[in-house]
Formats: sequence, C-alpha cells, structure tokens
Amino acid sequence: MAKIFYSMAGEGRGHAVRVMTLVEHLRHQHELVLFAPGDAYEFLEKAYGAGQFESVRLVPVAGLKFRYTGGKLDLFKSTAGAMSFAYRKMPALVEELRRRIELEQPDLAISDFEPTLPRAARLTGLPWMSIDHQHVLLAYDLSSLPFLLRRYAWWMSWAVRWYYGWNDYTPVASSFYTPPLKTGFSHVRQVGPMLRPEVVATPTSTGDFLLSYLRSNTPPEIVEILAQSGWPVRIYGLGTRPAIGKLSFHAIDEHRFVADLAACAGLFSAAGNQLLGEALYYGKPVFAIPEAMHHEQQINAHFLQQMGGGDWVTAESFRADRFQQFLARLDEFRCHLAPLKGNLNGTPDALSAIQAALLRNHPAPSRP
Repeated sequence: MAKIFYSMAGEGRGHAVRVMTLVEHLRHQHELVLFAPGDAYEFLEKAYGAGQFESVRLVPVAGLKFRYTGGKLDLFKSTAGAMSFAYRKMPALVEELRRRIELEQPDLAISDFEPTLPRAARLTGLPWMSIDHQHVLLAYDLSSLPFLLRRYAWWMSWAVRWYYGWNDYTPVASSFYTPPLKTGFSHVRQVGPMLRPEVVATPTSTGDFLLSYLRSNTPPEIVEILAQSGWPVRIYGLGTRPAIGKLSFHAIDEHRFVADLAACAGLFSAAGNQLLGEALYYGKPVFAIPEAMHHEQQINAHFLQQMGGGDWVTAESFRADRFQQFLARLDEFRCHLAPLKGNLNGTPDALSAIQAALLRNHPAPSRP
C-alpha cells in the first residue's frame, strides 16, 4: 500500500469528478489524502467527508476561483484574483503542505491543475505527476483551431508552466479528443476522459427527452428557447423550481444525472471536457454553449464539432433556429459518434500511469 497526496482545482465539478473516478479505484489498495478547494470540496464531501473510508481523507484548502461580472466570466478580475492568490496565500499553503509531506511521508503526489502541491513536492523531493485536461493547451497540436483560440492556448500554456514548472514530473493529459502532440512533448501521456465506474456500468438507450446541465448564471433567454423547442428537457444546475411547459428542473443528484445522461436523446450544456467525454462515451449528440470569455471550453466545443458529435455557439449568441438545426441532425450526429460509443474511457490508462510512477519510485524487489 502506498500513500498518495492528491490536489485539484476547485472551480466547477470537472476536476473533482476526474479525481473521484481515480480515487474509487485507488482507495482499495492505497491511502489517499485529498486536498480540495471550493466546489471540488463540496462535491467530494458527500463521498469522502466525515471519515467514510479509512483509506481516504478529505482536507479543505484555499484555491483559485473564476470571477464574474454581470453574470459573465470576467477574465480581468479572474487574472487579478489569481495574482492576489499567488502572492498572498500561496506561500503559506505551500509551507503547510511541505510540513505535511515531511510529517506523513507520502510516496507520490498528484495534481489536477492545482499549483501548491507541486511546489511543496519539489521542496521535499517527493515524486509527483499531473493528471489534468489543461496540458492540452501546452502539449497538443491545436493548429486546426481558429487563430484567436490558438493565441489563447499559447497564452494559457504559460499558465500551465507556472502551475507545474518544466520537465521534472510525469504529465498525463485527459481529453475526449487526441490530436498529435507538438514537437518536444512526446513524454506527455494522452488518455481519454476519466469515466466513473457508475458511468461505465450504466447501459445506454435513446429516450424521448433532452438533458441539460446549466450554470446558475445562465441567461433566462436560453431557458425560454429550450421551452419553445417542443422537447421535454430535464435541467440540472438551476435548482428545483416549478416546471415550464415540458421543462423540468432537478436538484443535483449524481446517480440520477448519470441515468438521465445514459437515456437521453441528446445533451445541451456548457463545454467542460468531463461532461462532454461522458456524453460521447454514451454516443449522445451535444449542443454546447460555452461562455464567450471561456476560451478553453470553446476549444472543446470546436473539437466536438470537428468530430461530428454535435454543434455549438457561445451562450451569448444562442438562437432558436440554430438549436432547431441541431435537433434535426440528431441521427446524423449519432452515426458519427458510433465508433466512440463505449470506447472512450481513459481511466485504465491513467491508473496505469499512476502505477508506473509508484513502481519507478518504489520498485518491487527482484526475484532470483
């Protein structure tokens, strides 16, 4: 049994879902300490809070957050908040983690786009690795994207460098798309999206309803267009409220959401890598609505469209006619996704990378 320190970004649910997927496999053989800020802590507390498993401890920590103005992502305020975090909070957090490492002597550290644990690992000589989606921006050949998104990816690749440093760690990039790696990045391991055991075990079907996962700041005009579509739509993320025509609103329930995703006719949501990966694993067409300032999700949406798995526009430019065009092409999208259905699971590859990292640092004794 090894002891693993595992930290993650706290914004949204994608990082926490990816971590939870791997923890559910690792906790049977290893001891894990999870360092989770913000939304990630709230998500994981249901599964690992209050000492539910002896092999898993969940520790709340401070982390970076997106900032919004008028319900829209504000890159300027988000960047300013990140700089403030780096100078005011990060040094103390790194020092706290350094002390924990020296006290508990873990065998490996893993970071899902969280910057303090890698720094503490370097200070103590603890081997570490990254498992995230953000290495796409650094290592993937994104030449098929429009110029503005390529420029954004180049700029954000320096943020990935700031989080992780250079080449003293093992990088694993998890994504539903796998274009070639850029020159000089052959050491980056490409794996598919992390699929929870529950997702893999749930059989898929094609129902007569759409599924939607929306952020709380979704413009009301989008809900109105969904109500006018004529389709029953099960909406998560906006809380429970009275139905509007064929729209029903549901509290977040991971088990029910997975069941609905497996049975829906299509998905309408933002363009986070984790949710898109789960939808494409089930062969579900997706209409994605990333925010105008959320360029990483726009990159995901572009690859979704290039793969023939659906369509997208920014949330701010969403219109009823474009949505109706998507609905008319559902069968076409399903045909394009048929080769991916049931085959887009990166969890075994990621677990293999973790095992390899543990063996490199603690090789099994040789046998005569």
